[in-house]
Amino acid sequence: MTPTLVRQQLSRTAEASRADLGARARDWSEIQERMLVPLYEAVYERLEVGSATRLLGLGCGSGLALLIAASRGASVAGVESSSPERLALARQRLLPEAWGTRTRADTRLVEGSPQDTVATADAPRYTVVTAFEPIGCLAGDSEGLGELLASATPLAERGVPVVLAGWGPPERCATSSVLRVATKLADPLRSTGSWRPALRDDLEEVAQRAGLKPDGSGRVACPFGYADLDSALRGLLSTGLFDAAIAATDQAQVDKEVTEALHPHQRRDGTVWMPNVFRYLIARVP
Repeated sequence: MTPTLVRQQLSRTAEASRADLGARARDWSEIQERMLVPLYEAVYERLEVGSATRLLGLGCGSGLALLIAASRGASVAGVESSSPERLALARQRLLPEAWGTRTRADTRLVEGSPQDTVATADAPRYTVVTAFEPIGCLAGDSEGLGELLASATPLAERGVPVVLAGWGPPERCATSSVLRVATKLADPLRSTGSWRPALRDDLEEVAQRAGLKPDGSGRVACPFGYADLDSALRGLLSTGLFDAAIAATDQAQVDKEVTEALHPHQRRDGTVWMPNVFRYLIARVP
């Protein structure tokens, strides 16, 4: 193959990869992200998020949690460093042009550090910090969060609540039976990010390492409901929890086994329904 043909092939491969990441981000935004709305609402209600709130969302994804906070009157900012595609969708949802007459000129969404959300050195500090991306289900998934928290807490006032979220006990999460497919297929790569059952103190350990003081917790029912098996498959794959399994086997194998694992959760009308419980921890900035 000539150098020109090699470059063309690499270019097509890169374009296909970008298209795949874009499709996955849209699946997250349109199918999966809404499954956690009960969690967002419960936390905002408990913390009385409203017009006096300045909220910083870590791992803000495609921005649904920030949008809900903004609809309650809060000033919001977000950091999303793992998926530029999700961040682009968040900007479509939240930046001033998306609000029309309800422009929020103070909204800042960045790919870098929480420090980048602060426009000026004398900007008001945040009064709520959230990390709604559930932790405790991937090996090592809390390590990056610890770094984000270390960067974010200096931007918050003393005593400000920091919210961490995670999966509930496996026996309370019907989706666990499907996620076990990821563990089975990715066993050779278990240390690189395959799914594992959530542990009781996952959130407390992260808070302790970050120097935060636990100050309450809660559990919220977040059922996963899908129109059909195809949307369930696309939604679950968009979470990234099956990436190690795909790397260890291939896409077709993962699609096949996840679909088979979903069958017991399919109802007579073709919809898929899986009751789950998610847990949140409120910790305070010392």
